[in-house]
Order: sequence, then C-alpha cells, then structure tokens
Amino acid sequence: MKLKHFLNLEWKQYFRSSYWQKSMALNILLVFFALYFVVMFLIVGVAIYPILKDQFPDQDPLLIVNSYIFYWIIVDVLMRFFFQKLPVMSVKPLLTLPVKRSKVVNYVLGKSAFSFFNFLPMFAIIPFGIMLLINDYSTVSVLVWVLTILCITLIINFLNFILESFSAETELSFLPVIAISGGLFALNYFNIISFTDLVAQAVNGVYNNPVLLLVPILILIALYVVNFKMLRKKLFLDSSLKSNIKEVNSSNLEWTRKFGDSAPFMQLDLRLIWRNKRPRSSVFILIIGLLYGLFFYPNPTYSEMPWIFGFVGIFVTGIFLINFGQFVPAWDSGYYKMLMSQNIQYKQYLKSKFNLMAFSVVVMLVLSIPYVYFGWNILLAHVAAAIYNIGVNTHVILLGGSFNRKKIDLNQRAAFNYQGTGAVQWLIGLPLMLLPLVIFGISYWLTNFEIACLILALIGVVGIVFHQKLMKLIVDKYLASKYKMIDAFSQDS
Repeated sequence: MKLKHFLNLEWKQYFRSSYWQKSMALNILLVFFALYFVVMFLIVGVAIYPILKDQFPDQDPLLIVNSYIFYWIIVDVLMRFFFQKLPVMSVKPLLTLPVKRSKVVNYVLGKSAFSFFNFLPMFAIIPFGIMLLINDYSTVSVLVWVLTILCITLIINFLNFILESFSAETELSFLPVIAISGGLFALNYFNIISFTDLVAQAVNGVYNNPVLLLVPILILIALYVVNFKMLRKKLFLDSSLKSNIKEVNSSNLEWTRKFGDSAPFMQLDLRLIWRNKRPRSSVFILIIGLLYGLFFYPNPTYSEMPWIFGFVGIFVTGIFLINFGQFVPAWDSGYYKMLMSQNIQYKQYLKSKFNLMAFSVVVMLVLSIPYVYFGWNILLAHVAAAIYNIGVNTHVILLGGSFNRKKIDLNQRAAFNYQGTGAVQWLIGLPLMLLPLVIFGISYWLTNFEIACLILALIGVVGIVFHQKLMKLIVDKYLASKYKMIDAFSQDS
C-alpha cells in the first residue's frame, strides 16, 4: 500500500465521520485560534531581531535567542504532553490485509512530524533567520541554525510520544513530567546547573561548526527508532481484546441517605468516580485546586491586586464542580439509554448532580480555611465565592450539560484526556470563571473589597433562593434534549 492510499483513507475517514458534521463550529473556532498563533509567531520572528538590537546594542541577538532555547524546550515539552496526542488511524481493517505493519507505523510517525506543534515554531524561526541573513550573517551558518532548531522540535515531538506511552497506564501521569521539568527549571533558576548556558553553548557550537549538526540528527533518528519499535509491538489485531480483571471494593455510602430521594443517584456517581480512571481524576485534581491559591497569595504582586482573590476563590472552592460538572451527563453516556428507560424522574437525577457539586464546594471551602494565614480577607473572598458557586455556577454547569453530545469512555487514561470535550466545555468557561471575575472586579473598583465580597455572595444567595425554579427550567431543557442526547451517546464517533 502506497502513501497516497493512506492519505486517501484518512481523508475519507475524517470528512465522513459524524465528528466533522457535529463539530463544524468547533473546527472553525480552532482554525481561527491556529491563524491567530501563526500571525503572533510571524510578528515575533520579524520583530525580535530589531527589538533585541535596540535594547541590547552591545550583544548579538542570535546569542540572546539561543540563551532562551532551554526555556522554550521546557515549555514545549509540557505543552505537547498535555495537548498533543499521537495521530491515529483505523488500523484494524488494515491488519487483515496484506499490508506490512512497518508501513502503517512509519505512516503514523511520519504524520506526527506534520503536527501543528512542529510547524508553529517555524513561523518565528524562519523569519528570524531571514532577518539574520539581511544583517550579513553567514548563509550556511544560519541555515544550519534553522535546521538545528527544526531537529530539536522533532526531537521533542518524538520524545513526547515516549513519555506519553510510559505514563498512559498510571494515575496522575502528568506529575512526573511536571516534577522533572520543574526540577530542571529550579536547578537552572538557582544556578546549581546552568542549563541555559549548556543548551546555548550546544546550539552555538552547531552554528559555528556545521558538522556537529549530525548530533541532533542522530538523536532524532534514535528517538524515531524507539517510537517505531514501541508502536510495532502494539500493532496487533487482538491487542485491544485483552480485558483487565480488577477486584472492586464497595461501600454502602450510608451518609448519602441524608440527601433524600437523590441518594441512590449520588451513590452511583460516587462509585462511578472511584471505580473508573477518567472520573477518578476529578478527585485527585482537588489537590491541585486546593493548592492553586499558593500561586497568588504569597506573591507580593497579587497582594496589591485583591480584586483577583474572588476569581481564585471561585477556582479553589469550585474545582470539582468545574472539572466534574462540565461533563454531566456525559459521564453516564455508556448506559444513558438504559438509564432513561427506567421509571425515574429527571429531577431526581439532576438533583443528585447538584447535591454532589454543592457538597464538594462546602468541603473545599473547609479545606481552604488555612489560607486565612495570608489574611482574613482571603477567607472572606472564599466564603463569598463558595456561596456564588453553589447558587449560580452549579445551575450554569447543569444547564450547559443539556448541550453535551459527546460520549466518554470511562476506562481511558485520566490525565488530560480530552475525549468528550466540545464547544460546550470551552464556552461554558466564560460564565463560570469570567463572569464572577467581572462582577467582583467592578464591585471592588466602585466600592471596596468587603462590599465586592458581599455582592458576590448576595448573587449566590439569590440563586439558592430560586433554586427550585431554576432546576425546573433546567429539567425542562434536559427533557427537550433527551432523545438527541440518547442518539448522540449511542454513536461510536
């Protein structure tokens, strides 16, 4: 099978899939984002040389740029690990045909080289290289420098897939990557090991001696071979047919009975969270959300910007609400048809989701009390934010769930898995996070910090008072979308 046949199959699969038909708006939005970043990188590539020459007339702009390559590598590795996935194709039909597995693997790896993550840096590097040529730098040396940066980009590309492969089966797989990256950054920041100098000297060495370009090329080839062998071992028809048998630890969850007729659904949600990889990440992310305030409160810069405390309080107390609630009812998509065929009231089903999210807000508020160490105003902001989360954001996120149409596989890897993410999850962040920030910021600007907290809390109280009416509207919206969701969750793509 030739390359053009693979490309033809990919083209047909993409444009014939239901994903393309259902996510046209999201695809257009992503195109606009891509164009925006392309333009920004082009501007940086053209402007960086004259800016550096103006600000540092006694230094070589190229050497300055090389001194920051280490930071670019760290950021690129983290961004790729969180957002870039190995491009896939439907290979099972090909495995029953006389097609060599090596061709399939080479195609997948070759396709990854054309990732947007690899193209984007070139929109800055190539214009910068042109600016170097205009300013009488050696043509051969500049071309070698550009090729060196391209090799580094592809090295990060294939290194990311190796990291992804080793971390795919572990919980909180992003922690080792963050720890290693943070450790390297810390070693460099505290001048224990100057990685900025080491990387800059390496790139400068290649620039001055083009023969050394063979070093990054050999590293790139080695990483490609490692990826090839790893993928080839997994490329078997029965590789996905093996099932893992696990012992399930159950609990009676007696405490949930205090929530009345919604208790059975809360018990199902809690068991779903604890027994499956993807939703279980919502619990572990509570730790990250709880520590989020440490990025702001100890920083003297933010002590002079108290209007941002309301936003931090919304995030800290509402981390579970945001992370778990945005995929309601997609968590139940695997058995949604069966669930809707039972003799249950939709009100009870949604009430259990509300109770679980509201309970999480209260728990996070209690756990965040030690932040009072940084000032009583922070505790006040957290209390106001928690009331707002319960009264407003719980209803907002439940309403947004009525537009969910994407199925979720609960057994997929938990960390930074974007399956089930659509335009709804992106757009709902505006009323969830930006609206309280605007309300708190304007109130603080017009009055003072205490009044801003009071206004945020009062809006939450209004939502709590009108909870029944709001839930009725939300239930009606779910009932109107019931069969559309059943149909969407019944599809495989």
